[in-house]
Amino acid sequence: MDGTLIEAAASLKSFVPKDSGKSNGDGDPGNPTVNFHGQKRRNDTHQSTTDGQARLYRKGQGKEAKLYFAAHALMENRHGLLSDIEVTSATETTEPKVALEQLGRHARRTRRKVLSVGADKNYHCAQFVKGCRRRGSAPHVAQIKHRKVKGLDGRTTRHRSYAVSQRKRKRVEEIFGWMKTVGGLRRSRFIGIERTGLWAYLVGAAYNLVRMTRLALGPPTQVAAD
Repeated sequence: MDGTLIEAAASLKSFVPKDSGKSNGDGDPGNPTVNFHGQKRRNDTHQSTTDGQARLYRKGQGKEAKLYFAAHALMENRHGLLSDIEVTSATETTEPKVALEQLGRHARRTRRKVLSVGADKNYHCAQFVKGCRRRGSAPHVAQIKHRKVKGLDGRTTRHRSYAVSQRKRKRVEEIFGWMKTVGGLRRSRFIGIERTGLWAYLVGAAYNLVRMTRLALGPPTQVAAD
């Protein structure tokens, strides 16, 4: 399990107070010059006039805030295939909540129980660990130092399978990398969560086709030098 951000097809100029419905620019309707100095812009008071479902989000301290959607991926870790992808609001849903919904869909679709789930520290919380245990899946989640979560302790982390899951889970970044650079998913071309989500689904399907082709060809043949 992992998540990433997709930049919305809306500029910060369109992110204006909800009660005004327009920016305080220079009057140019096509490309106004807007001065945001001294303004505090928040999702509860402001909204994009271009894409009302895009949310202002900052990746980290010191990073520039932009309008984003969130994408959540479930990867089959034996072959690195994308099993599920979902696009949601960047702020109104949490990664653990969406991840549990994806696990449920995967189990119903395949009629097979997921034995273990690898994830990073964003999933080290009671909600996700408890949800995995309830589904009969071992939560192979990276742990946050000094945080104790019932259901995730040495009885799980001491096994070799936990270390394998932690190594394998990083391959999901390869999926995101391909989808953003080759598939063009770094920035949405569409308005709204539903259309962006459909596009992400199609790009994910294309990734799987490319991945399956490489798996079918097998590892590259070693040619001995004369």
